[in-house]
Amino acid sequence: MTYETIGYNVHRRVLTVTLRRPEQRNTVTYQMLDELIEAFDRAEGDDEVRVVVLTGEGTFFSAGTDLSAQSGGYAADTAGFKPLRGGNRDVGGELALRMFSSNKVLIAAVNGTAVGIGVTMVLPMDIRIAADSARFGLPFAQRGIVPESCATWFLPRIVGIAQAMDWTVTGRIFPASEALQGGLVRELHPAGEVLARAQEVAEGIASSTSAVSVALARNLMWRQLGSPHPMTANQLESKALLALGRSPDVREGVASFKEKREPRFTMSPRELPEFVPWWEEPSFDD
Repeated sequence: MTYETIGYNVHRRVLTVTLRRPEQRNTVTYQMLDELIEAFDRAEGDDEVRVVVLTGEGTFFSAGTDLSAQSGGYAADTAGFKPLRGGNRDVGGELALRMFSSNKVLIAAVNGTAVGIGVTMVLPMDIRIAADSARFGLPFAQRGIVPESCATWFLPRIVGIAQAMDWTVTGRIFPASEALQGGLVRELHPAGEVLARAQEVAEGIASSTSAVSVALARNLMWRQLGSPHPMTANQLESKALLALGRSPDVREGVASFKEKREPRFTMSPRELPEFVPWWEEPSFDD
């Protein structure tokens, strides 16, 4: 598959996806969204990919949506702003849901400033590492619209409702230090070191953890965020432990610990226990 707006490179079981519109500050078009969705679909079916790292080329991570007429984002006529690509569904939300449903670990390497969808697209990711010089902003209210890419679901769960409301209703630009303090990102590094650090974390995960364990843990955590009682976790974890107890990866994990060596896990993230999925996937029309 040839991409025009993103890069796709697999090395040591880590896929690095790069936003590649540096002259346009990596602003997001419908084509880029489609290519990103396809890239995550492709990664999901590739057992050689254990972790996905998303970054930007150049000095920006992403300055948000491309509002130029040729991108489909804005037209000078009466059609106005068109975030729904002429339909009734936010395409950024489709990307967010694709990430949410992934069985791979997702890491954002925010190499520079991220605004609008440049922020919201990394919310479904599991780890976010940023440049200490980066700036962040959610200026939707200043454009007369609302946050997209399922941000109203993800952001309060990541940083808390008070912080999410502050950043959303003011639409202000805030520094990387505030993003770190607020829990939006895990750690800060000089811009030139962000991608290498993200890849280092990714390679550590890929080399030392079971793909099945990671996939199942990711689903257990993300999909129970709305559960009203911890009993659901007890029920699901019990099923998971029972199902995995005699698996090859468990035997290898125990053996490698006893033998004081790195584990050599062989199971695929597609070998999930039979009780998965335990949830009902809603449709857009529900």
